[in-house]
Amino acid sequence: MAAPVTATATTELPMGEGFAYQAALERHPRVKSALAGTRPGPTGNQGDPVTTALTRPEAIHIGVDDLPFVDVGGGNMLKVLQIREAEGLWIIENIFQAGFEVETHRHTGPVFGYTQSGAWKYKEYDYVNRAGSFLYEPAGSVHTLTCIEDNTRVWFQMYGCNVNLDADGNITSVSDGAGTLAAYYALCEAAGLARPNVVVG
Repeated sequence: MAAPVTATATTELPMGEGFAYQAALERHPRVKSALAGTRPGPTGNQGDPVTTALTRPEAIHIGVDDLPFVDVGGGNMLKVLQIREAEGLWIIENIFQAGFEVETHRHTGPVFGYTQSGAWKYKEYDYVNRAGSFLYEPAGSVHTLTCIEDNTRVWFQMYGCNVNLDADGNITSVSDGAGTLAAYYALCEAAGLARPNVVVG
């Protein structure tokens, strides 16, 4: 496995000079060899190290109102932002009301939670997630989500599945990105909303 590309002591990297920094990186032998293509330089020459660039995919922006929330019951809301089924990735945003509870579940992959407003916790732990909180849940963790305050807004970036469990630890169902996306589409349709442009793939 190749070592990571690093700047040597002889490479000049002027701070705050983004263009010069990129040019310095592109002069690095391993970076140059990894470049997938070239674009013409200012004089039309191919392969100029300052103007050579990788073919880059475009970033995808989703505005705050570009995708709708749908009610999953009791004023609790769901928005699906992205699904990459091959990677097991699903990113959702929720708005929970006080008293809402997600059944006990075990994650087959890691989960990252970002709380924007309100307060929620896991019954198995003492800490409370509030606005600005970040939560990492390793694969295999088991917990029961409960919401403490109305209009609690949380993003979850998940990999794998949620294996839902009863009080005796028996599996009752399994939730994943594909199933959540299908439910989101169906709820949008039932609410008379156009099919949302979720980032898929």
